[in-house]
Amino acid sequence: MPPLARLIRPTIANVNPIRPTRAVWNRTFAMSTGAAETDTQAANAASTSGITVASLEQTLKEKLAAEHVDIEDMSGGCGQAFTALIVSQAFEKKNTLARHRLVNSALKTEIAAIHAWTPKCLTPEEWVKKQKEASL
Repeated sequence: MPPLARLIRPTIANVNPIRPTRAVWNRTFAMSTGAAETDTQAANAASTSGITVASLEQTLKEKLAAEHVDIEDMSGGCGQAFTALIVSQAFEKKNTLARHRLVNSALKTEIAAIHAWTPKCLTPEEWVKKQKEASL
């Protein structure tokens, strides 16, 4: 094959396996994560996820013995982005990363079905302190 033809016609040997093209990367990532590729797929996923503020609160109260749970749906009602304030004695003597891992393990199936999850984890003592600071 002439050298010019090799440059024009791509082959498997010409594709860099370490750095795939954007199209290959996007398709591979979407298939591996189950991410929606179109707006229709995203809407269907949101309507069938079944994740609600009430279901998240109930799960956290059951699995972490949370004293206070305040969850807000940041996605405008479609159930795909949540922020949470969780107060539990289970967070005692744990750093922020360990607290988030504890919450994420308790909500493993729920987090897999939503797009964004932002927890704020406090012990009861920290919660009382924050309330006092807010009232000043």
